[in-house]
Amino acid sequence: MITSPLQSLIATGTKLWLDSIDPELVRTNRTLGATGATSNPVIVSDLLKTGRFDDQLDELLQEGRSDEEIAWRMTDQLVNDAQDVFLPVWDESRGNDGYVSFELDPLLEDPELDIPHEKRVSSYIELGKKWATGHRNRMIKVPATPAGIDSLEELAAAGVTLNVTLIFSPRQYRAAQQAVWRGAQRRDTLEQFKSVYSIFVSRVDVYTEKYVPQLSSAAQGLVGIVNAKRIWAENDAFWSEQATPLDQEMIFASTGTKKPEDPPTKYVAAFAGSDIETNPPGTNDATEASGMTFSRCVDQLPVSEVLDEIDRKVDWEHMERVLMEEGIQKFADPQKALLHLILEKRAQLTPAGEA
Repeated sequence: MITSPLQSLIATGTKLWLDSIDPELVRTNRTLGATGATSNPVIVSDLLKTGRFDDQLDELLQEGRSDEEIAWRMTDQLVNDAQDVFLPVWDESRGNDGYVSFELDPLLEDPELDIPHEKRVSSYIELGKKWATGHRNRMIKVPATPAGIDSLEELAAAGVTLNVTLIFSPRQYRAAQQAVWRGAQRRDTLEQFKSVYSIFVSRVDVYTEKYVPQLSSAAQGLVGIVNAKRIWAENDAFWSEQATPLDQEMIFASTGTKKPEDPPTKYVAAFAGSDIETNPPGTNDATEASGMTFSRCVDQLPVSEVLDEIDRKVDWEHMERVLMEEGIQKFADPQKALLHLILEKRAQLTPAGEA
């Protein structure tokens, strides 16, 4: 019996994931029906700022760990704790759900460091294998940058479960999907092969507000939805022909609305019916409070006039380039902020004379 809006959403066929690994929020959202979660440096940094994890930080400081080591050990611990909550889902679904995503080092893409392409690729492969080892329900999050995409075949071949993130365009999606599938076919078996592709939604609509103001009121604010639904349809068609035992799915990410006048359920409702929505905690709370009953909308597109206008006026290559540059910065800067926070914690938690 459906008793809440989020249960209504799940009943349409959507898997509900949480865009947080806060232990309290993970437990709360699990009771609401969430079956997975994802992490990033912003989430980890915000958690460490609360002081709730100062005891663990102090232990690592006493062990003489570097700021970078502490950042990754805390990330590993927080992701692992969330994995424990969702492991029963993974067991029950036989590996089709119940995952928590672990993001690889965003500083590999930091423009300031200017790491050579081949070094980035080899680092993604090395780190992906390292952080995946021993974890049944951990997804390794790799960005759809040139180096990230070039690492996917080897990671997939090695048995790593992948979440390809920072996807804004069909071109990125296709390159990632083809690389992952090449790697999967090198495995001895496809029984545990699982991959997901995170398409960012609301950032596309932020882009069109700024760069494509000439869109009509009927089209403005719908480009992110149209783009994501088209990629979803392409993904669904491709994998339905491969007959993999587990679902290879889209994650609809960046589903929190950016404009105050937009209802908080705008993107939640648009993608109801299939695959995965990874929602910020506030979006899940607003959805639960909305009183809405959801129905399948993921395969419904606007009228042809709106689609034609979007295709005519949006420069997809420019969009991808701008959003990737912004996205890389939004990945690298929080990692730097996390390292700086640990440095500050070191000063706070280490007694005078022991620093």
